[in-house]
Amino acid sequence: MTLTRAEIEELAGPLDNQLMAEIAAIDATAADLARALAWLEADEALINDGNHLPTGKVAELISILETVDDDEGYFVPDSSAAENLT
Repeated sequence: MTLTRAEIEELAGPLDNQLMAEIAAIDATAADLARALAWLEADEALINDGNHLPTGKVAELISILETVDDDEGYFVPDSSAAENLT
């Protein structure tokens, strides 16, 4: 099932329409998006914990989210994303 705008915003915060469409087009789950956000926030910690590098939809989401610019030039994930991995 495609993620809704509300689900995406709940995990990642407000994003523009283009980004929402790109995320929705992947047909990922909320768990996929939460994993992608967790990797963006703490990739070294996840690797150090023995996690394999993301593949599939999670990797696609990371690729999309990495292109987003905030004032510093990077996407700043919602820190609660890692908590939503359950």
